[in-house]
Amino acid sequence: MAPQFSYSDLLPIGEDKTKYRNIGKDGVSVIKLGDREFLQVAPEALTLLTETAIHDISHYLRAEHLQQLANILKDPEASPNDRFVALDLLKNANISAGGILPMCQDTGTALVMGKKGQYVLTTAKDEVAISQGIYDAYTKLNLRYSQMAPVTTWDEKNTGNNLPAQIEIFADSDHQDEYNFMFIAKGGGSANKSFLYQETKAVLNPKSFMTWLDEKLRSIGTAACPPYHLAIVIGGTSAEHTVKTAKLASTKYLDSLPTSGDAATGHGFRDIELEKEVLELTRTLGIGAQFGGKYFCHDVRVIRLPRHGASLPIAIAVSCSADRQAKAKITKDGIFLEELERDPAHFLPETTDSHLDDNVVKIDLNQPMAAVRAELSKHPVKTRVSLTGTIVVARDLAHARIKEGLDAGKGLPQYMKDYAVYYAGPAKTPTGFASGSFGPTTAGRMDSYVEQFQAAGGSFVMLAKGNRSKAVTDACKSHGGFYLGSIGGPAARLAQDCIKKVEVLDFEDLGMEAVYKIDVVDFPAFIVVDDKGNDFFAETSKPLSIGKRSEV
Repeated sequence: MAPQFSYSDLLPIGEDKTKYRNIGKDGVSVIKLGDREFLQVAPEALTLLTETAIHDISHYLRAEHLQQLANILKDPEASPNDRFVALDLLKNANISAGGILPMCQDTGTALVMGKKGQYVLTTAKDEVAISQGIYDAYTKLNLRYSQMAPVTTWDEKNTGNNLPAQIEIFADSDHQDEYNFMFIAKGGGSANKSFLYQETKAVLNPKSFMTWLDEKLRSIGTAACPPYHLAIVIGGTSAEHTVKTAKLASTKYLDSLPTSGDAATGHGFRDIELEKEVLELTRTLGIGAQFGGKYFCHDVRVIRLPRHGASLPIAIAVSCSADRQAKAKITKDGIFLEELERDPAHFLPETTDSHLDDNVVKIDLNQPMAAVRAELSKHPVKTRVSLTGTIVVARDLAHARIKEGLDAGKGLPQYMKDYAVYYAGPAKTPTGFASGSFGPTTAGRMDSYVEQFQAAGGSFVMLAKGNRSKAVTDACKSHGGFYLGSIGGPAARLAQDCIKKVEVLDFEDLGMEAVYKIDVVDFPAFIVVDDKGNDFFAETSKPLSIGKRSEV
């Protein structure tokens, strides 16, 4: 007897309950061909929608995300560091919602997914019109250009407009007279925490899977700015589909999937119970909202997909504190964009920093470097500090240039010896502001330089986000250095409240990757690595013994 034919979409998405706002109807019309009506969309409608979407996701967040931050402040089990980070992110959201400073200095790669109904007609190449909207947004707004064009295999140059974007358009027969979209701005830190693992059936049981996952989650670290929206996809018809599903799940795009499987069709589904178990696991890791505590993740999505019997791809992805995405659609009634929260002030509590944690150490950076290091040496890792004074800013390309000089016998620039160094690169500076959004970049990319720079007499106090390698800890112990973790996420708040002056100091040709000299006031950070060989993240990287009783 022949097997029965059964069909389901691989990802059968349910009813769309998104709240939309109408942003106009220009360029949208209905035409009749024979006895059938078609939705006709002009290029200018796609451009308008895209530009507006990039603006909104750069400045506004979903109300649900903001409520999750507010909930941390109300949770008695949250650590003081959890609450401090949550409050700073809420303040940042309020500043960003003013529409001038984007919520993160890494304003991301633009990713656009379109699903075009079979009765939707367009009059030009849609990817061009969408790219025009991305260009308009990035060149008009105070955003950052991060896209590097390869000139040769080894040489590259910033495109100067944040293009190209990733644009993918699919046919849609379920919504025949609609054009549906998902717009995402994905920063490098968050994108770098997308992982694909090729595992075996041995992982497919509760105990083995949770033990495996514990190790993988710890390896994610904090470089992508938690608390995270975590997505895990188990299975997949191909490696690339597994990873793409994880990215969509992290944006909540797949929330309406079925919650059980079907042996006949093999469609994907959400495992709600496993989501709860994984969320509980994340709360035991000790990493918390960047500097210790409970809130490594806001929530978890687990998607189970069909697989070839000889393959078990598993993907993990996160959406970070800059949770930037919005759904959109074009219908006969006009152009619609997901309604994000434009007035986040009501999520802020009636509390101040002093109510959260009184143990803040003020550090005067305008002392000689030896005095700064002596003050930091008095305090243990995880101590919260408030920095005031002058800092130099240098990241990937600047570090590479400085190393070239060292290797050529030129010595380390004096500014690397005299000042703390902040790994960062700013967004554009709005008129009337001292700085554009100016949050930290991932520290780990500069790990290979630390031993050489400290041995040359500089880079003794480093400021960035995320964890460092053992080589950095060893260098700090040998040379008397420190790594201070800056809160990943509140780039707009740092620009408005903490950074008072910015000037280019060296390598101006590198654009946002030039060396800057900045003056800061009450810049928040935490001691992560000290001069004694202690590393806050070293303990949180050790897996738990899941399923075993602790020995007494």
